[in-house]
This record gives sequence, structure tokens and C-alpha cells, in this order.
Amino acid sequence: MSKVIFTVQYEIKPEKREEYLNSIKELKLLIKPDGMENYSVFEVKGKPNNFQEMFVFSSEEAFESYEDNLDERTSLLISKITEMQIKQTSKYLTLIEVQL
Repeated sequence: MSKVIFTVQYEIKPEKREEYLNSIKELKLLIKPDGMENYSVFEVKGKPNNFQEMFVFSSEEAFESYEDNLDERTSLLISKITEMQIKQTSKYLTLIEVQL
């Protein structure tokens, strides 16, 4: 089985920083679906309010079923965080582990 790393990078509105950090903190406590090995959030060095979320899944199947398995509170938090983002700053990347 190939692991999957999914990242999303975006910029948030500066006035929403504290609300964003509180929302991410709560999200980290809630987000633990089956097949997810790790969830981390990073701030881009030298670029305040630019963040990257990194999800590591144990398999492609776990990645594909991730959104289907979110509870209502987690979905609401993700929507709230999306609203704090500056439009058209989101960049997505999906990496699939090469099996050698």
C-alpha cells in the first residue's frame, strides 16, 4: 500500500489570525479519521499568515474516503477556516508514495 501526503497551502486574512489559530487548535483535536497517520499545520517561514496543512494517510483508500468520514463539527470548522482564507491563495498537492 502506498502512503499519501496531501497538502494545502493558503494565506489567511491578517485580522483573522487569532481566530484561525484557535480554530486550527480545535481541529487538530478532532481530526483523527481511520487511516490518517498524521495531521500538522505549518506557517511558512518569512511569510506571516501563510500556512500549510499536511495530512499523511496510510493508503490511497484512506485518503479517498477521508472527506466521507468527517463529522459535523469537523466539517463546520473546515468551512470556518476556509472563510478566513484570502481568495485564490490556496494551492493543493497530493503525493503518492512510490513503491520500489
